[in-house]
Amino acid sequence: MGINKDQVEGRIKEGAGKVQEVGGRIVGSPGQELKGKIKKNVGAAQAKIGDVTQKARDRANDDAEDAAKDDR
Repeated sequence: MGINKDQVEGRIKEGAGKVQEVGGRIVGSPGQELKGKIKKNVGAAQAKIGDVTQKARDRANDDAEDAAKDDR
């Protein structure tokens, strides 16, 4: 199984959002906490899209390999 751009970028955004969320909570800034939550959730969604895309690619590659084996 490979890894794609959406998986990497999504997990980075998710981590950065979590840091921003906690930082906002620590300093008592509801605005920063909310921005962090939003960034975290957007990153998680992007990573999930990347996961689904990668699974589809992996499955397509497996199917292509199986078809090539059947042709032999």
